[in-house]
Amino acid sequence: MNIFKRLYDWMLSWGKSRWGAVALFCFAFAESSFFPIPPDVLLIALCLGAATRSFRFAAICTAGSIVGAMAGYAIGFFLWQNTAGEYTALARFFFDHVFSVEAFERVGALYERYNFWIVFTAGFTPLPYKIFTITGGLFHINFPMFLIASICSRGLRFFAIGWLIWKFGAPIKGFIDKYFNLLAVAFTVLLVGSFFLLGALL
Repeated sequence: MNIFKRLYDWMLSWGKSRWGAVALFCFAFAESSFFPIPPDVLLIALCLGAATRSFRFAAICTAGSIVGAMAGYAIGFFLWQNTAGEYTALARFFFDHVFSVEAFERVGALYERYNFWIVFTAGFTPLPYKIFTITGGLFHINFPMFLIASICSRGLRFFAIGWLIWKFGAPIKGFIDKYFNLLAVAFTVLLVGSFFLLGALL
């Protein structure tokens, strides 16, 4: 846990740097494929430091995350298995240090049923997005669909944070820290559920 706390503090320290926006892009990129801490941490810090630029920071965070998602997809597509269908050294490193084999295989099974919605859910909620980007590439899910789902979910998440801070300023930080993930899950359940209900009725 100490290493995660140090990573968190180091990431947060970029909020006071003139390179904060660049760091935000890099962290958002990395989180979509291997980095353990969501970029929301730095996004909130930067928005609080310059609320009038909140939407700019949200756009940077979204762009970095989407490019990272494409990188994760490429890892799964090209580098996860060898020609014999065996896991590569890179895959084994991820299983040892980033996520488990069991979690990876469960996500793979979900893709067979939900495709767009599983990417959207992972991108908007606290689920570990990197698992879904890599499995998306490994299972060769439709790339345009993957990209659209990623843009919608990541953009919605980061712009929601940016808007909240732009609208309410520093007092909203505690609310975001405490309730945003819970509200994101509830919103996604309602949204996805409404589409499934609509499909059942038509």
